[in-house]
Amino acid sequence: MEQQLSDILDNLLGMLLLEGSYDIEEGEDNFQVSIETKDAGRLIGARGESLDGLQLLVNQMVARKVGEEGPARNASASVAGGFKRVVIDVEGWRKQKEEELVQSAKSWGKQVLESKQPIDLEPQSSWQRRIVHMTVSEMDGVESESVGEGRDRHIVIKPVQK
Repeated sequence: MEQQLSDILDNLLGMLLLEGSYDIEEGEDNFQVSIETKDAGRLIGARGESLDGLQLLVNQMVARKVGEEGPARNASASVAGGFKRVVIDVEGWRKQKEEELVQSAKSWGKQVLESKQPIDLEPQSSWQRRIVHMTVSEMDGVESESVGEGRDRHIVIKPVQK
């Protein structure tokens, strides 16, 4: 599957006329792709929206390729009957954003504990909400839930009801 992923990335980055390099690391349940380019802003986009779109597109293309070749030839790439998800980072932006989100979530959780009042966060992408939920779940006395639909979906952090 790594070769198919590499072919897909070569084609996409070529079509976008981007110069740079990438590294693929296979994990237990996903492939981590690190892209290095001088034109990172084009790949990341506003608030990571272009990066989210690129990641979605690559995952759909990989799923289609894996499906075409069948499970027998891709047994090593199969996870729970499917395929390994591809997580893309550009110039370390996603990793830095994850670290910032963890720190912010801890701060928001403390704020809710002190004030006993819920906090509505700004809308976020699904992977960003997941990080906030995971961080808040490790804190005593607060909980989080996603509310809203589509682009308005956001997290509410609130005190645990006794």
